Amino acid sequence: MIVFAAAASLLAGAPELPRLPEIRRDPQVTYVDRSGAMLGVRGGRYGPPVDLAKLPPHVPAAFIAIEDRRFYEHTGFDPVGIGRAIIAGVSEGRATQGASTITQQLARNLFLTSDRTVERKAMELLYAVQLERTYSKRQILALYLSRVYFGGGAYGLEAASQRYFNKPAARLTIQEAATLAGVLKSPTNYNPAEQPQRAAQRAALVLNAMVEIGAITPAQRAKASARPLKVAPSASSASAQYFVDWLDGQRRQLVGQPKQDVVVETTLDLGLESVAAATTSSVLARHQAQQVSQAALVAVDGQGRVRAMVGGVDYAKGPFNRAVTAKRQAGSAWKPFVYLAALEAGRVPDMPVVDEPLTIGTWSPRNYNEGYLGPITLQVALAQSINTVAARLADEVGRPNVAAAAHRVGIVSTINTDPAMALGTTLVSPLEMAQAYATFSNGGYRVSAYGIERIRTTGGTVLYQRKAAAPQPVVANPPLSDLNLMLRTVIVSGTGTRAAIPGYDLAGKTGTTSDYKDAWFAGYTGGFTTVVWMGRDDGAPMGRVTGGGAPAELWRSFMSVALKRVPKQPIPVGPPAAAPLPPPPIADPIDALVPPAADTPEPPVEDPPIG
Repeated sequence: MIVFAAAASLLAGAPELPRLPEIRRDPQVTYVDRSGAMLGVRGGRYGPPVDLAKLPPHVPAAFIAIEDRRFYEHTGFDPVGIGRAIIAGVSEGRATQGASTITQQLARNLFLTSDRTVERKAMELLYAVQLERTYSKRQILALYLSRVYFGGGAYGLEAASQRYFNKPAARLTIQEAATLAGVLKSPTNYNPAEQPQRAAQRAALVLNAMVEIGAITPAQRAKASARPLKVAPSASSASAQYFVDWLDGQRRQLVGQPKQDVVVETTLDLGLESVAAATTSSVLARHQAQQVSQAALVAVDGQGRVRAMVGGVDYAKGPFNRAVTAKRQAGSAWKPFVYLAALEAGRVPDMPVVDEPLTIGTWSPRNYNEGYLGPITLQVALAQSINTVAARLADEVGRPNVAAAAHRVGIVSTINTDPAMALGTTLVSPLEMAQAYATFSNGGYRVSAYGIERIRTTGGTVLYQRKAAAPQPVVANPPLSDLNLMLRTVIVSGTGTRAAIPGYDLAGKTGTTSDYKDAWFAGYTGGFTTVVWMGRDDGAPMGRVTGGGAPAELWRSFMSVALKRVPKQPIPVGPPAAAPLPPPPIADPIDALVPPAADTPEPPVEDPPIG
């Protein structure tokens, strides 16, 4: 009786309803990976308003069945439900059941906060009553479904339907509608993309409730339960957001501010991205005692398509993208450009050189290990990353020629040409290093790393389509094949042995800068390149972290998985010497399923050989 008395009082004293807050809906930009899996959303928060007339009856019925089965009977609040909740709470000694109607939930979403106070609950009831006086039941239900949160960044039924099932709400099946209705109790715990088992169990409860209110038959329930639920995958970690942020500015340059919802189809492979993020975290955890606090990883294919990008270890703590924006000294990962210029000037891998004390002007380079090897070959000098030989080579062939070679294959940053340049004092990003090394992996063709394939409206109108550029040969033979031979030796018997993966044709180079401030491993197989950087944002030294250590370990861990999704192929030998260059023989390699310094900087040092 107390409940019903309260109801009568509310009906008599409901306040004037505030003006409905407008839904300011800017167009949404949805980013998807190469297989259509959602990576992230930028722009508008809400989906389009819900039109009940366009929904099949089972869609609103699913929400009414599980959230408010007496929706069409009550006047804003449900005295029966309130009484049931009170009795259950007394019996259990705590609140075990909710009693908020759809109208109450809408009132809370529109006008109030989620604070659990008596005052807030009282205002919720009052506003619910007034909503019922002002709007029809269908208007209230449509308002509710247009604004409620479904998790995964989806506000409103239409956004949720597109987010989880890649379809408009008008095409939702019984099972899909039950799944979305089940999400509302806890968008985190019942998110079908992140918690499929829990979501399925909750959806079963919704289907049972739909049978109980007569919205569907037991036979329809059985048929819906037996059908596999196909949920659009989502980024399982925030790592992909570094990639999305990188593309968002490019998208604005390409198509401007959209006037309707658009989808950006990207090159990223979400499976590889997840592996890259997970392996980065695990490797850094193992080397925490060495004061490694940040890492970046970029993987590109032979055409420059970015397949994975890790811009840091925790996007939530800061979106600064170290893979794209950070410029750090490359260390000896720069030396392939020195040797390329030397090979193009007529040197050969077995050419004899001498590791001995050297002074260029007032600068004397030193090796990582004390002492000198004496007479060796160019191939051994690169494999063991001998600094004196690299510095002498750059001086002999001309440092401007080294800079020109680096620019030709993909380095876009300003390159200094002081003597220490040969040892990697130029500041570069992991992305441009990956772009440059990709030239060695694909037969000598310059690529531009990119991430956007196509931009279209949700209705299918194409706003932008990337056009394949004509192959641009920038390295010929024999320098290309000689350089690849030498970089293979780095992994076989040089400073990069920790990166070796049996059964694959691999090449690469380690890099470590002075005082262990930066550590790199850049490596590739036929048509696929990955570059890893490790360091600290404050530029402080790490604890003796070298490129042949933790970065090579991370590179190997990631590539061990990535190579299983790449058609196995050797590193292309490139064109015959003095012959026309054919198009690069690199197929789409991923399985669809699955500023110069004012003063001469202190030169980097290099990793010791690791057996």
